[in-house]
Amino acid sequence: MCPANLAPVASRRTIVVIHDAAALREPGWYSRAYVAWQRAILPLIARRARHVVTVSEYSAGELVELLGVPRARITVIPGGVDDRFTPQAGAAAARAALGLDTPYVLTVASRTARKNLGVLETTARVLAEHGVALVAAGGDRPQFSGGGPGGGVRALGHVDDALLPGLYAGAEAFVLPSLHEGFGLTCVEAMAAGTPVVAADRAALPQTIGDAGLLVDPTDPDAVADAVLRARGDERLRAAGLRRAAGFTWDRTMDELDGLVTRLLDQRP
Repeated sequence: MCPANLAPVASRRTIVVIHDAAALREPGWYSRAYVAWQRAILPLIARRARHVVTVSEYSAGELVELLGVPRARITVIPGGVDDRFTPQAGAAAARAALGLDTPYVLTVASRTARKNLGVLETTARVLAEHGVALVAAGGDRPQFSGGGPGGGVRALGHVDDALLPGLYAGAEAFVLPSLHEGFGLTCVEAMAAGTPVVAADRAALPQTIGDAGLLVDPTDPDAVADAVLRARGDERLRAAGLRRAAGFTWDRTMDELDGLVTRLLDQRP
């Protein structure tokens, strides 16, 4: 079992998890070297693997379209959320450690054009009029291209994993205006923490969030800002998010993976 887009290309007995094919879909979001490597290796890995696992029906469709993997050789098994992400997580400790002394709305995303953080400039300005900050957790990676947060957004940079549950739980809302997600784990973490979610109506996000969050056109800054204002403190969204997130557990993920491996072993010649 190879869990993260990599597998031995010489073996035809592997099960590989391919989360998405974003670098093939939109190469401009990544460095040239990374795109060249992905174009060379990802199709080879997918073709040689015994079976491919991915995290959403959206990603399954992408792997069929962009990598030529037969749909019958793909199984969709969503990821899970760590049980540290709850409404009772240490919000006060996260606030103190990160110097958050006003109410805030949160986004968690690496600085890449794919995450579309620049669209949040309008949201930050509108929230500031209400005495609320917009904060962005997430760092840079060498394979990413562009995509820093817009003006008015407070960049927290990389946040220690120990502080993340409390950071989510203390937020009035969570927003992810991403143009492409194979799953949307940060949205599930926010829902599990009891934080209302606003997300882009693109890629896998509608499948992952369902009706438990507000979906919005990520290219419309005013629509994003309006949705965030409506989501703040919305108890219906909070309750719906908690119910939705409860279905995404690592126990479920591992049970489904174990079942898949067992079935494939039983099918050996």
